[in-house]
Amino acid sequence: MAVKSPEKMAGNYILGDREETARRLLDASARHSFDPDRELDWDAPFVEGKWFWPPELISLYDTPLWWAMDEERRQRLARVESASLASIGIWFEIVVMQLLLRHIYDKPVTSKHVRFALTEIADECRHSMMFARFLAKSETPVYPVSPFVQNLTRVFKSCSTTSCSLVFTLLCEEVIDWMQRLTFPDDRVQPLVRGVTRIHVVEEARHVRYAREELRRQMERAGRLELRVTRAVTGELGRVFARCLVNSQVYPDCGLDRRLAVKQSRGSEHRREVLRAGAARLSGFLEDVGAFDERGRRLWRAGGLL
Repeated sequence: MAVKSPEKMAGNYILGDREETARRLLDASARHSFDPDRELDWDAPFVEGKWFWPPELISLYDTPLWWAMDEERRQRLARVESASLASIGIWFEIVVMQLLLRHIYDKPVTSKHVRFALTEIADECRHSMMFARFLAKSETPVYPVSPFVQNLTRVFKSCSTTSCSLVFTLLCEEVIDWMQRLTFPDDRVQPLVRGVTRIHVVEEARHVRYAREELRRQMERAGRLELRVTRAVTGELGRVFARCLVNSQVYPDCGLDRRLAVKQSRGSEHRREVLRAGAARLSGFLEDVGAFDERGRRLWRAGGLL
């Protein structure tokens, strides 16, 4: 008779068996996976007057520039910011797929843990294609991360520890997920945008559970050096993520002064409230598992995430 691994206590959280968690996530994947090519009506025209992103989530909302813009320019900014998020989403998914492949490289190939990782990679492939198709449909520019971040990430995804990889995964997934949860029920928003965000939210919920459980395991057994590295990287990832979330090229593409727009966005208390709300659940989790130090908290506060 097979003997299950005993559950372990991590802080105040009872950490379940890795294989049992993977089994449940595989069952959820079988019930709730989507083919965006078939689920979404890509041929339908965009609806006149509907937003491409909820206005309250746009980076310049409630700034002097926002109130100086007419409705047409606000709608244009929403459209290109949704394109910026789709662009960073593709970049993020590609990085996560590589990190997942590194994570399972030397693990038992017949395990449910590895099987779910491969299932997640398949999900991320579909998400990347879905975001790319949305970009083509919306007739907007593609907004890649800067060359500096692109090359920095080349090093990160080649050298990252498992714990740092999982922090990266959760940071990118949970903040954007929070925004998308506000987007897909909002009938002010384009039906296609709502459909894209709904699919992403449903499938990413499984990925978040997988990453959270695994990060708890990694942090529970981490030595002093790994803890220090993870905490340092957690802080830096927060700073980079906050700067990359919206590509500053969206502002001149809407006829706005880039420097002024960036200054007002970063100085906006409303924007900081949005970022804090989006990161609140994650920051609490990272605090709980011991992934923060004081320097990391300062960097997250400077980026508006705390």
